[in-house]
Amino acid sequence: MVTDTGRAAPSIPRFPDGFLWGVSTSAHQIEGAAQEREPSVWDEFTSEPGRVKDGSTAAVACDHYHRYPEDVALLADLGVDAYRFSISWPRVDSPGGLDFYDRLVDELCAAGVRPVPTLFHWDLPASLDWLQRDTAARFADYVTVVAERLGDRVDKWITLNEPAEHTLLGHALGTHAPGKQLLFDALPVAHHQLLAHGLAVRALRATGAADIGIANSHGPTRPASVEPADTEAADFYDLLLNRLFAEPVILGRYPDGLGELMSKDVESDLKVIAEPLDWYGINYYAPTRVGAPRDGDSEYGGMRMPPGLPFSLREIEGVPVTDFGWPIVPEALTELLCGFRERYGARLPPIIITENGCSGEGVDDQGRIAYLDAHLRALHTALEAGVDVRGYFVWSLMDNFEWAEGYARRFGLVHVDYETQKRTPKASYQWFRDVLRAQR
Repeated sequence: MVTDTGRAAPSIPRFPDGFLWGVSTSAHQIEGAAQEREPSVWDEFTSEPGRVKDGSTAAVACDHYHRYPEDVALLADLGVDAYRFSISWPRVDSPGGLDFYDRLVDELCAAGVRPVPTLFHWDLPASLDWLQRDTAARFADYVTVVAERLGDRVDKWITLNEPAEHTLLGHALGTHAPGKQLLFDALPVAHHQLLAHGLAVRALRATGAADIGIANSHGPTRPASVEPADTEAADFYDLLLNRLFAEPVILGRYPDGLGELMSKDVESDLKVIAEPLDWYGINYYAPTRVGAPRDGDSEYGGMRMPPGLPFSLREIEGVPVTDFGWPIVPEALTELLCGFRERYGARLPPIIITENGCSGEGVDDQGRIAYLDAHLRALHTALEAGVDVRGYFVWSLMDNFEWAEGYARRFGLVHVDYETQKRTPKASYQWFRDVLRAQR
């Protein structure tokens, strides 16, 4: 097949009819217009010198708040079925803030692109704290306000994005907002986010929503060697980053040894956390190689790892890496999905890949094309093995503020010149558009 641009269509295997194709973004990373909303923990974090590697903030970012019609036009031209964006809780708490999402959803619907909002993507109002149990109840109240306003046009919802990273990076290690270094005293943050998820599911159901998921980050954990110290460290890391956030949602219980570290109301909370989902979202980027702890601190994939942790993160040798230093191992996506099916069986809801992508420079981004091509093939292999996967979202539509990295990392299918705000579709945008056309 040849596309209407004259290029040969990508030879990606055929995915099932009805498979959902999309791209993802998040509010704090693209919206800008920071002065037109209440502050978030990320505004406070980035105002502190040394927190962001290039000293930047997301005060303007991609100025999506003012330029959303142009960005929706890019989505329509790309040909995606759906757009996964996030709603800023601080903006909704501001006068007229929900009006922006009203306009955005209308624009998406008019363009034939399905809106898929994420209700929390790390930008907690600065006045709140996930260490406090009441924040979960406050989240449910906010979710109700949003759903009652947008639910007549939005029919697919995501509660939380990556509570594991928000707990680890923001509260245990302090490399993300709110910058707390609590190590294992951050575990209540995990529990309160999961409780917020369950309360949000109930709040959404009460407004009539019927297509609800969560976006958890997962990746296979590989021991650095067969030595017991390395395999035990890898098992513990897998427990914290994978099972701690999957099993309460899917199975209604914490892994052995972790439940007693949570709230005294853990048993009743788990009934809320395990509210049935319509699908389970997985953000996948790379596997992690883990070994026994080492002396001193170290850095891995942009994370500063302090001494005292019961594990250390090691490089995966012999594989290419992104410019972020993340290993590129497409077959690990197949491994992850098949492992989820084997571990959770009939309890596992249908899966949607809610994020997958890589950072890299240049508009002629052949490396990103190779990455996405290989991961789509790995995803198709999992489908052929019987895993029920219903959709795939690329991270990200456009280059954006990459958290503590500032503007140094570019994940977008669309290049953004941050001085002029000019959008330039990259080679990967054209490639993904061709993939979508060939699938239909």
